[in-house]
Amino acid sequence: MCRGLESLPTTCLERAKELKALFGSLLQKSDHSILSKKNDKLRLILDEPLKWKESFEKLLSSQNGLCLFRAFLVSEFSEENIAFYLACEDYRATKPSKLAVKAKHIYDQFIVCDAPREVNLDHVTKAITKEHLENASQSSFSLAQAKIYTLMEKDCYPRFLKSSTYLELSRKAKSG
Repeated sequence: MCRGLESLPTTCLERAKELKALFGSLLQKSDHSILSKKNDKLRLILDEPLKWKESFEKLLSSQNGLCLFRAFLVSEFSEENIAFYLACEDYRATKPSKLAVKAKHIYDQFIVCDAPREVNLDHVTKAITKEHLENASQSSFSLAQAKIYTLMEKDCYPRFLKSSTYLELSRKAKSG
């Protein structure tokens, strides 16, 4: 799935604009012969925005979807949620010898009170997560990550699906 922040383009807003332009220009072409069996991959790309509506998981598993969702969160001033989620995904793939250092960084960056990119977690979840960090393991952030995932799925994802960017892409994909 996600490979962490390093796999994302350097500026997601620019990439989001590029993707919007790419999907838009491909979908505006009147010559639909470009969608022949020979170009099934292109059809997949054009249909991709429609798949994002099927589930939050499908959106996150798509590199383009993740990038556009992240750009949307930046515009909503809540990008720290997806950044935390991706940091946790990266953390779970970390070698055991590096867990403690990475755990401290994630905790200091996202969870501690007044962290630079503090995510919205209740006091109990913060306390449990802090306890788990005493003996860092790949699952140390599982509870906190699940809470943020649910927050994004129930709050941010529906707003993303109603955003003008997504609605425009899906409209063009349906008519293309």
